[in-house]
Amino acid sequence: MSRHPRFFTTNKKGEVYELKNELNSEHRQTRGDAVKKVIASMTVGKDVSGLFPDVLKNMQTDDIELKKLVYLYLMNYAKTQPELVILAVNTFVKDSDDPNPLIRALAIRTMGCIRVEKIIDYLTEPLRKCLKDENPYVRKTAAICVSKLFELEPEMTEEQGFIDMLKEMVSDVNPMVVANAVVALTDIHEENPKKHYFRVNDQTANKLLHALNECTEWGQIAILTALTDYKPKDGKEAETICDRVIPRLQHANGAVVLSAVKVLLMNMHYIKEQDLIQVFCRKMAPPLVTLLSSPPEFQYIALRNITLVLQKYPQVLNNEMRVFFCKYNDPPYVKLEKLEILIRLCNSRNVDQLLSELKEYANEVDVDFVRKSVNAIGRCAIKIDEATERCVNTLLDLIKTGVSYVVQEAIVVIKDIFRKYPRTYEGIIPQLCENLEVLDEPEAKASLIWIVGEYAERIDNADDLIGYFLENFTEENPQVQLQLLTATVKLFLKKPNENQSLVQSILQTASNECDNADIRDRAYIYWRLLSTDPQAAKAVILSEKPPIAGENQELSPALLDTLIRDIGTLASVYHKPAETFIAGKKYGADNVSKAMHSHYDEEEDINAPPEKIKEAIMNNNIGDLLDLDWSEPSIQEPQLSPPMTNNQSSGGSTLDDLLSLTTPVTSQITPTATAAIVNNATTTTDDIMSLFNTNSSPITTTDVSNVTNNKNNDPFANLF
Repeated sequence: MSRHPRFFTTNKKGEVYELKNELNSEHRQTRGDAVKKVIASMTVGKDVSGLFPDVLKNMQTDDIELKKLVYLYLMNYAKTQPELVILAVNTFVKDSDDPNPLIRALAIRTMGCIRVEKIIDYLTEPLRKCLKDENPYVRKTAAICVSKLFELEPEMTEEQGFIDMLKEMVSDVNPMVVANAVVALTDIHEENPKKHYFRVNDQTANKLLHALNECTEWGQIAILTALTDYKPKDGKEAETICDRVIPRLQHANGAVVLSAVKVLLMNMHYIKEQDLIQVFCRKMAPPLVTLLSSPPEFQYIALRNITLVLQKYPQVLNNEMRVFFCKYNDPPYVKLEKLEILIRLCNSRNVDQLLSELKEYANEVDVDFVRKSVNAIGRCAIKIDEATERCVNTLLDLIKTGVSYVVQEAIVVIKDIFRKYPRTYEGIIPQLCENLEVLDEPEAKASLIWIVGEYAERIDNADDLIGYFLENFTEENPQVQLQLLTATVKLFLKKPNENQSLVQSILQTASNECDNADIRDRAYIYWRLLSTDPQAAKAVILSEKPPIAGENQELSPALLDTLIRDIGTLASVYHKPAETFIAGKKYGADNVSKAMHSHYDEEEDINAPPEKIKEAIMNNNIGDLLDLDWSEPSIQEPQLSPPMTNNQSSGGSTLDDLLSLTTPVTSQITPTATAAIVNNATTTTDDIMSLFNTNSSPITTTDVSNVTNNKNNDPFANLF
């Protein structure tokens, strides 16, 4: 180090030091460039909070560009330097009276964005002036500032009359002021919905509709969202609202279109004339179709919202099915949503066109999409009775391709078709059974086994087919095992003379070798039914199943109405109410966490000392502590066991009670007591074993020989 001292010394003070000098420069241009450098450093994540006093000196300038940069810096670092922010208050107040409306609006917006409580007292008077400013740009900026102030000090905001001033601004002549006042009031209402700060009445609704045509796109969204909460007096008023909102369907912004659709759907609920509803549905169709010309991400949002619209009014897009055909370059998530909509739009007139399209989709390379396409063919068969035969023929054509996942998905949906139309298409069962070796998925195996068991009397080699699956019964998936168990019992009940050994074998295997409790329980139930009352077993197991319904993926009416109200938001994309995933709502993560903590806080400490001892400890009365009985008086319970002798300890008594359940205790118990214990234990065990028709009495030598002789007895001897 002594040889090369120049490498360890430097004249540079660092970047912050240089910026500090430039911010205090005499030259205006140098100070402006320095502020820009500070903002650039702040943007890339460098800590420049140490320059707060130096940046603050540049607030008082006529250069509006420089003033904006300084205000941006203040908003970013105000929380870290709350004491120094007070120094900027005079400049803020001065700027709020500036002749330039841009500077007035900039000052009030910055004061609202600085989340420091010390500055709130200085904000009220400038805010009051700006809310009544002659320039609409300043008024609309001040309206948003009121909602920010409400987040920090709701009581003061209400006491100072700012909320009432906002309500007056809804009647402002400038539509942008109206829109921002609606946004602010909506935010305030969401913060505290119990007080109903903002309610749209008939007069307010008329003013909002009047301002709708001249607002920007975001203002239109705010106004349309507010109109969603308005309930018209009658169908005539609802019709008027719909007529005034329909022009918004032609807007280029998709969010405005969805908001307009939401208002239409909410007001169509109050219209009784069906012809008028049909007219509105036809007018909604072209804008919804236009949304599909957007990028894929926008398409997905549009498709999720269209699904809700179709569930409420299926006739909206009756003639627009071709628009939802999948393109080769559509992302998978868009293709799957289009499939859902295609199934909803399917009817007897367009089913042939849809089937040919779905058959093409089944030859795609995307396995998941192919499965959904095959499943869609089955859902069309269940939905439209007249097209069932064509759908079944299409599925058989796909099975002939021999592609594993296509065949298995086809068998799964054919099982549902059999449930919808029993005793109708069993002629195709031989073609299904030819694909036994292709099946390797549990759901497909279970579906084919169900078909074989359900139609066992019409399948000559049903026992061979069941036996094929029984070879690896213990290794199969529980879903397959349950279906095998049921199908084998069905086969036995339909052909009892031929399948006695088969059903006995599977019941013994399921009862003794399966670890799954569901399988064992079902085997026990079947065993008991067959051994006690075969006719009852037939009535239960071979009973007529009700045919499955068409679409089982519909939302409940209450949930659908909630989601219709939230069209254009995340709730309509997730198909879940907002309170289930937004923080601060009823089921949000933060409220669930608070509820858990409050639950734990309410639990009493079981180890806490009694109240008298707590009081003595708090008062520091040592004498009282010595005199207190530390054990709380216990509730006298009836003694269930006989009194102990002097030679018995409590531990020994408990152990004896436990041992008496299985083996007699010889020490210190008389022969009479021993016999009583054994009888009690036997009675308890008999009660349990009687459920399984088993005698639990003590086994004698004769009983042992009988067990050996009866080991191979046929449990189904009484069936014939």
